[in-house]
Amino acid sequence: MNADVVVVGAGIVGAACAQALAERGMTVQVLEAGGIGGGATAAGMGHLVVMNDSPAEFALTRYSRELWLAFAPQLRAADAFVRCGSLWVAADDEECAAARAMHQSFAARCVASQLLDARTLRECEPALAPSMAGGLLVEDDSIVYAPRAAQWLLAESLGARRIRVRTAVEVVAVERGAVTLASGERVSGQHIVVANGLAATRLLPTLPMQAKKGHLLITDRYPGFISHQLLELGYIKSAHHATGTSVAFNAQPRPTGQLLIGSSRQFDALDADVELPVLARMLERAVQYLPALAQMNGLRSWTGFRAATPDGLPLIGPIGDTANRIWAATGHEGLGVTTSLATAQLLAAQIVGETPPIACEPYLPARFPQD
Repeated sequence: MNADVVVVGAGIVGAACAQALAERGMTVQVLEAGGIGGGATAAGMGHLVVMNDSPAEFALTRYSRELWLAFAPQLRAADAFVRCGSLWVAADDEECAAARAMHQSFAARCVASQLLDARTLRECEPALAPSMAGGLLVEDDSIVYAPRAAQWLLAESLGARRIRVRTAVEVVAVERGAVTLASGERVSGQHIVVANGLAATRLLPTLPMQAKKGHLLITDRYPGFISHQLLELGYIKSAHHATGTSVAFNAQPRPTGQLLIGSSRQFDALDADVELPVLARMLERAVQYLPALAQMNGLRSWTGFRAATPDGLPLIGPIGDTANRIWAATGHEGLGVTTSLATAQLLAAQIVGETPPIACEPYLPARFPQD
């Protein structure tokens, strides 16, 4: 089998890369060890959020959110896209100061947000604990059901007729111009894009990534209980712990009326089992913000693994010499769904020689030693 591009991985990042390249007229063969939209894509929350921990993270998340908002009218009801907004909740005066700083930073970069005092916070989300001091509402942040969105990108988006997908096939080796499957079959392509999350390290051992395990829980249906994606302002500190286990409040209203509750981060766990002590800590944290959660029914909990790089930014670009035509699109940690569309545009621009829409240097794999 031959294609202009072989994409390894049919999660949201691989699907977005395939779509962006097909839209440019290239034929794309997607190879996936499991099913479309599985792995980290299926395990996550599907939160589309602008983050400003660093200028590079801000640039990538803002650009990608713009792309998602442009795509939104084309998405199907099953893709569950909702412009619910993100509400960053401040528990005390110190976090209110952090909310003001975040608001000023967003305003300077033309990202709409609204500061809330304690009274307007309660009016916005009555279920929050009365002790909460305020918050920041980012109106254009959204949610999407990422597994279905990946299917849409591969099957129904502009250029999808140039995309072929094979599932349940494991890629065991990549080289210039071809990949090798576990069956021994070789699939050739002018370009090889490795976009299969943590599994990319088995194909490209020089990639500096490690797993961050996370837990999520989904509840029974409680329509109207909350209306925004809720996060504590301490979330960012928790998200960037380098060792050990941490939890932070993160709650999402699903279109079904269910609540998706997160989140946890572990560097010291490599098995996929739900760990009850970690889940309990996560839920205790959530109840501090939403006390009525303690009376609700949880239906299912699960874990997933984020592919984390040392500097918290993804790996988007060539592996070694560009003449090898082997490319990486991985290492997105907890922002893979948010940044998938921007990742695809950056990668496609590099492959076809276009001027990238934003600077690609902060995300190039070459920023880390390749030996």
